[in-house]
Amino acid sequence: MARILIAGCGYVGQELGLGLVQEGHSVCGLRRGPDRLPPGLQGFSADLTRPETLENLPGPFDVAFYTAGADRRSEAGYRSAYLKGLGNLIGALRDQNPPVRRLFFTSSTAVYGQSGGEWVDEDSPAEAGHFRGRLLRDAEQVLLGGPITGTVVRIGGIYGPGRQRLIESVRRGEACCFEGPPRYLNHVHRDDCAGALAHLMKADSPRSLYMLVDHEPAEQCGVLRWIAGRLKVPAPARAPAEAGKPVRGAKRCRNARLVESGYAFRYPTFREGYAALIAAEGG
Repeated sequence: MARILIAGCGYVGQELGLGLVQEGHSVCGLRRGPDRLPPGLQGFSADLTRPETLENLPGPFDVAFYTAGADRRSEAGYRSAYLKGLGNLIGALRDQNPPVRRLFFTSSTAVYGQSGGEWVDEDSPAEAGHFRGRLLRDAEQVLLGGPITGTVVRIGGIYGPGRQRLIESVRRGEACCFEGPPRYLNHVHRDDCAGALAHLMKADSPRSLYMLVDHEPAEQCGVLRWIAGRLKVPAPARAPAEAGKPVRGAKRCRNARLVESGYAFRYPTFREGYAALIAAEGG
């Protein structure tokens, strides 16, 4: 069984780690507060932005995952979490003996700048104009051009237990269907994030880049209406487009490469995923 490091062991990382432990792997979860990790995961306290805290990593590791997120939505926060943090971890793993076989980095579909309903995949230009996408793209290049064999996984909008913003907005009557060009939600359930990462870890020769979204980039208003129907509450009202605010999410992400690798989604579309969440609430 493998010895695995999950750096930034939070919402997705913990679910990934617990699944790997059940399979018999040894998993070390790195975070600033490791006392909050669930039983079964070995904790290691470190700050990825401070390289000196990584000097005593309890390796060597066979595989590592970088699943950390920015704790600030600013450009400085993104630069610190993704460029500095990832670079520090690569430096800490670079000289371990034996060397780590592969480092997986969870990036985002925010790297794409397309905004006219285009279909995008791993071969599409990734030229986002916003700093979030640009810095994530820079971090991808740090990994793929570095000394460790790496795989980048671009993840869409993550939902799941504890992340039910759309459900709550519909339930409270706060959700709106804005007029104008369609807005697409490229979603993926947390359990499929963890499942796909574990699947790629066990693949013989994973590729350097994958898109991780479910099978159906869904028009936002259609999703909101579907949720309203399941909750048996009024459908969201229509509202004029927000003046001066750019439309985000107007692209459709394709997961064909991941599916071709053999991964089978537990929640292939938003319908299965949100139905499970609503059912868990007794709805």
